[in-house]
Amino acid sequence: MASLTPPPAAPTPPAAPAPPAAPAPSAAGPDRSTAPATEARPARDARPLRIAVIGGGPGGLYAAVLLKRLDPAREITVWERNAPDDTFGFGVVLSDETLGGIEHADPTVHRSLQREFVRWDDIDIGHRGQTLTSGGHGFAALGRRRLLEILHERCESLGVRLRFRTPAPPAAELAADHDLVIAADGVHSATREAHADVFEPHVTTHRCRYIWLAADFAFDSFRFEIAETEHGVMQLHGYPFSRPSPDHPSTRPFGPRYPFGASTVIVEMREEVWRAAGFDTCDEQQSTERCAKVFAEVLGGRPLRGNSSTWTAFRTVVNERWSHGNIVLLGDAAHTAHFSIGSGTKLAVEDALALAACVEEQPDLPAALAAYETERRPVVESTQRAAAASLRWFEELAVHTDQPPRQFAFNLLTRSRRVTHDNLRLRDAAFTDAVERDFGCPPDTPPMFTPFRLRGLTLRNRVVVSPMDMYVAEDGMPGDFHLVHLGARALGGAGLVMTEMVCVSPEGRITPGCTGLYTSEQAAAWRRVTDFVHHRAPGTAIGVQLGHSGRKGSTRVMWEGIDQPLATGNWPVSAASPLPYRPGVNQVPHALDRTGLDEIRQQFTAAARRAARSGFDLLELHCAHGYLLSGFLSPLTNMRQDAYGGSLENRLRFPLEVFDAVRGVWPEDRPMTVRISATDWADGGTTAQDAVAVARAFAAHGADAIDVSTGQVVADERPEYGRSYQTPYADRIRNEAHVPVIAVGAISSWDDVNSILLAGRADLCALARPHLYDPNWTLHAAADQNYTGDGAPWPLPYRAGSRKPPTGRTDAPKPRLTLG
Repeated sequence: MASLTPPPAAPTPPAAPAPPAAPAPSAAGPDRSTAPATEARPARDARPLRIAVIGGGPGGLYAAVLLKRLDPAREITVWERNAPDDTFGFGVVLSDETLGGIEHADPTVHRSLQREFVRWDDIDIGHRGQTLTSGGHGFAALGRRRLLEILHERCESLGVRLRFRTPAPPAAELAADHDLVIAADGVHSATREAHADVFEPHVTTHRCRYIWLAADFAFDSFRFEIAETEHGVMQLHGYPFSRPSPDHPSTRPFGPRYPFGASTVIVEMREEVWRAAGFDTCDEQQSTERCAKVFAEVLGGRPLRGNSSTWTAFRTVVNERWSHGNIVLLGDAAHTAHFSIGSGTKLAVEDALALAACVEEQPDLPAALAAYETERRPVVESTQRAAAASLRWFEELAVHTDQPPRQFAFNLLTRSRRVTHDNLRLRDAAFTDAVERDFGCPPDTPPMFTPFRLRGLTLRNRVVVSPMDMYVAEDGMPGDFHLVHLGARALGGAGLVMTEMVCVSPEGRITPGCTGLYTSEQAAAWRRVTDFVHHRAPGTAIGVQLGHSGRKGSTRVMWEGIDQPLATGNWPVSAASPLPYRPGVNQVPHALDRTGLDEIRQQFTAAARRAARSGFDLLELHCAHGYLLSGFLSPLTNMRQDAYGGSLENRLRFPLEVFDAVRGVWPEDRPMTVRISATDWADGGTTAQDAVAVARAFAAHGADAIDVSTGQVVADERPEYGRSYQTPYADRIRNEAHVPVIAVGAISSWDDVNSILLAGRADLCALARPHLYDPNWTLHAAADQNYTGDGAPWPLPYRAGSRKPPTGRTDAPKPRLTLG
């Protein structure tokens, strides 16, 4: 049973007023482009600021441009240790929203960029000899060297001092005689490391190696190419940054324009593949030659070239704080996001826009730096979550290569969760229609309303009301609340409605408010619920989740203190090992002996027999969230020295014994599923590979699907919350263990459900909080998509309400004149 404790919310950026000269930062921040012309600038010291910028990359240079343009009297110096024509990497991709901010802030730079951009709409995905194209994406790129040249020229025209080939003095030294020090010194920031005790950086090194290269011709599109070699899977990310221009040789100091155009080419692969292929012993020339050979077909046999290119592993940088006194981090020094979503330069430029605006708006620098971080942090964190999802997808690329071609392409395109089914339909309806046809969608039927069969049960759609503890039972007895709660959600259109965790014994309850199936009276009460669902919501299936609380039992109901022990009336708890959930807070459980194991197995089978008599269509065995059976599976909670502890095979032994016993008494034509925690979100816990092995084991014993959740196994977990944040674990299990899966975890929109299904990440989607907010969530999802088929029929008494009610008038004439 998933706890309904909400994840922490991101801070909301302040919508502060702005002076007319302030630039607009990213579209995600406050809109400063429409500030009233009469608004006064906050009072501040009239002395012009003296500003030092460490690092001459795009972010540092653009910050200097904006701050100088806003006040020409400012003394601004940029230190760059390299020469002006030194640059690493090749092309830079910027989004339309970033360009919009640049246009408002500095039209001169914007015009220069517009003249240089290469634009394209298509993404080509090459895999196993087939290329699939999706259009309508809209990209703009230019050479990094040309971008720097434009910014150098703009700095010089404004009077910004550029000190090339000159390492900056330490930030602390600069801070002593400057009003503001901007540390834009990159992913390996010396400033960040020198003041690590204040910034508190967290740097995570990832599992793929990659190298930046270039090809001297222009791709027609953004290109992903997959190569399955004898050593493992390798991938190419490529995009054009210069179009052919043979009749217009360049006179710029940074060298000739590419006569045949040019493209950035990034080659990436898992560390173990990189080593097996021998790239770890190659120099730059050998690496470029070998990469060109691997991807000879997409390159047309043409060579690749480097530019001091080396293989590296991507590092995600997160800082607890972005400023220290008058020193502030910007761009990669403050944060990084994986190149597969093209965000590094974009984020740095948007940082510069926001920082300049906040310096202009706020009454003093401390307030400006605080406002800058408050505004930018939520935007950056959202981008980093998307980048992390994209990065991990490519790390696990080999899991997806056996998918059907269009599903593979759709999965790749939607990997970061920023592009969704509905969004992709707007971009390229023909491509999306083809993916839906391959999936098996009948005409005019969204993916979520296609049926799905589990053993003898056919679900009319792919939506599951996730198990949710209600904590309102008395002595384990379901009552009127449960009838209304589950009945309402059954009437709301979901294909499958699940009960909360129903406990197999009084001692197996989490709280005194938990339901049970350990008496015949409870079974009769549940029969009342299932009869209502089957008679009043025909076509909706209802499932029961059986479980035992283990060491997390004998606690208060959620709103009185989740996982806190009862003030009085505690009952003894048992578990795989005598480890309390929270030492010093929860009781030390009794470690189950042979007699105890046999007794609990019998409790599960007795409850399963009652569940069958109660009329449930599906039974789920709860082996997740740190409850009793989950406690055997995790190496963090199972310290046994007998046949039930140690190796994963041994830790699986008792949960499989219980599963077999339950399957033996559960009707043959009715499906069984198993909920697991696919990660403990804690060091030393269950790994993703362990989860695949656990899923395979249950499937081999007859599980019809795996309900893939995560966490809640140990109290000191550190989940990575975010939209659909648990889905990658379901994706991996489905495509590696080849077993049907149910995805859960912060899935909140019908667009996400359609995306997850079409991408082959899951077969069913379970939603909890959305069904608390709206019991008719599934019916409303059908109405929003103009779907009226058999996958989501409205109950006859409700049919008159199947259209969204009209709201107040919104078509009143707009005023044409404003008279003062």
